[in-house]
Amino acid sequence: MLHLIATPIGDLDEITVKALEVLRKVEIVICESTKETGKLLRHHQISGKKYELLNEHSTPDDVKRLAELAKEFDVALVSDCGTPGFCDPGSDLVTLCRNKSIPIKNHLGPSSLMGLISLSGLKFSEFVFKGFLSQESELRESQLKDLVKEMAQFQRPFVLMDTPYRFQRTLSDLERFFPQNIVVLAINLATPEELVLKGTASQLLYNQLPKKAEFILFLTPDKY
Repeated sequence: MLHLIATPIGDLDEITVKALEVLRKVEIVICESTKETGKLLRHHQISGKKYELLNEHSTPDDVKRLAELAKEFDVALVSDCGTPGFCDPGSDLVTLCRNKSIPIKNHLGPSSLMGLISLSGLKFSEFVFKGFLSQESELRESQLKDLVKEMAQFQRPFVLMDTPYRFQRTLSDLERFFPQNIVVLAINLATPEELVLKGTASQLLYNQLPKKAEFILFLTPDKY
């Protein structure tokens, strides 16, 4: 069986009792990095687990091998933080296990998206999750132009996120392509440095924000 376990976004104690129970029970933990997952398990005094990696460097053959492990053993899939399969390679393993009729059990918990929604104070009936923009400049530029057209046509909020080292770049891109649109930005959720800001991208940049930060944001059709 494949167990999908949501792990803490910031505070290592923000994990469910059930998730810890499953992590203690399984023989194998599939993770993005042993550094982050090892830190979590040590914090909760869980040891003796075999680690398997599933990240951006994994191949289709790696995913097939991991699915075979999930067929034979109780296996936990975690991401570095938050819910596995959400903007990480875990979705490939989930799809393959489902195609092979391997049982999958989801153990709900921390989610940066749910955190953003509850902290935003926005009222909406629908939004569009766009996730990560390309790191390649030409493709990123094209994606942003498409977002401008889509926003003008459908008037729905977009959810964007990216790696910490592209935090400032993302805000600068929004300042250029959406200069008047209101942005709701959540930084370093569930940590002592948690910060939620609302304003245009230029107003947010004026706040002297860190160069690197874990973040997720709403780009809204509303304008100042």
